Amino acid sequence: MKNRLLPLILAPMILGSGTLLAQSSLRTAIDTKANAIEDQVIEWRRDFHKYPELGNQETRTAKIVADHLRSLGIEVTENVAVTGVVGVLRGGKPGPTVALRADMDGLPVTERNDLPFKSVNTAIYNGQETGVMHACGHDSHVAILMGVAEVLASMKADLEGSVKFIFQPAEEGVFDADMAGAELMVKEGVMDDVDAVFGLHINSQTEVGKIGYRSGPIMAAVDNLEITVKGVQAHGAYPWSSVDPIVTSSQIIMGLQTILSRSVNVTQNPAVVTIGAIHGGIRHNIIPEEVKLIGTVRTFGDEQQKLVHKRINEIVINIAESAGATVDLKLEKLYPSTVNDADLTKKMLPSLEAAAGAENLIYLNPVTGAEDFSFFQREKPGAFIFLGGMKKGGDPLTTPSHHTPGFYLDESGFTLGVRVMSYFVVDYMGMKK
Repeated sequence: MKNRLLPLILAPMILGSGTLLAQSSLRTAIDTKANAIEDQVIEWRRDFHKYPELGNQETRTAKIVADHLRSLGIEVTENVAVTGVVGVLRGGKPGPTVALRADMDGLPVTERNDLPFKSVNTAIYNGQETGVMHACGHDSHVAILMGVAEVLASMKADLEGSVKFIFQPAEEGVFDADMAGAELMVKEGVMDDVDAVFGLHINSQTEVGKIGYRSGPIMAAVDNLEITVKGVQAHGAYPWSSVDPIVTSSQIIMGLQTILSRSVNVTQNPAVVTIGAIHGGIRHNIIPEEVKLIGTVRTFGDEQQKLVHKRINEIVINIAESAGATVDLKLEKLYPSTVNDADLTKKMLPSLEAAAGAENLIYLNPVTGAEDFSFFQREKPGAFIFLGGMKKGGDPLTTPSHHTPGFYLDESGFTLGVRVMSYFVVDYMGMKK
């Protein structure tokens, strides 16, 4: 009986070891090719950094990307979701379609760094002239994914499936369109034939060589909050003649802080309600008729978002009514929470360990920043990671953060980005035999 069962037991082990050997062989080839194109990836990144473009204006960037993909024999579709580029590499063997995403847009920030490739571009944003800068690292995302495309195209015959390269515009959003970036790409069908999607984000405050990951919610949903409190105007010397929207607004602001301290279970996930601007009044001795507040809301998961929205409505409306004021309240949903598929994250952990070393992996707490990669994850299982971009030994507390004029990246971490994204593809394909 034991002898008869032995072949049945060994068969899957042999098949499994064959898959592992194939993955190991491809990983070795990936390492060699990634190291060989390191200088080219850095050169691409510096070019994009010098000539950044705002959301839905990434025409120069998109052309460089499209030309590169075509040179590799990859099928290219341009003008996706305005300025996006999608490339499809069909492997030599049947299998799943794995999507990889890089965002292309810069920010309305004037760079202060003294670099040979310092940004030279300016633009009109929301009616104002401004410098343009890759102050969030999207230039590195594009360069890394171009490198991944070159690596994987060179081993096309060995790929067990297809790779979809998604170069996405307008991740940072645009002020003059209702829908942009990943959301519009999804609407145009980019995810229809995809089995899994992977993305990375460089982090200027994580040391090079390190990768941050997390299963489940990793980045917050983001919503815009607008409140207009309307009272009764009066002379500042006679406040009893008024319904004071300034005092009422102050009470609303303080009341909103109780959502985090008394309504949200912060042992599970954090939340943020921030008022970023207050506009009201024009003179020392006039109580104005209205005050406008704007802010941002960050939550993790749909249920928490519903709870926080419910409490915002209750607090704002009831405080205004108690003061005799009226209120207009707008809560605009922007991006949903970025949630890494738990099963996919578990399966891809060996890929992260192989690429960076287990000692270089950081299991992250939830990040209250937001990412429209979440729209891709709502369609198909996805995993999103953070790639270190701070110099070794750097202090994250003093290193300039994202979206600031001094934002800076150590380019020595880019090759790890090429490796890990390439590993994701070949390893996922190997699992789906």
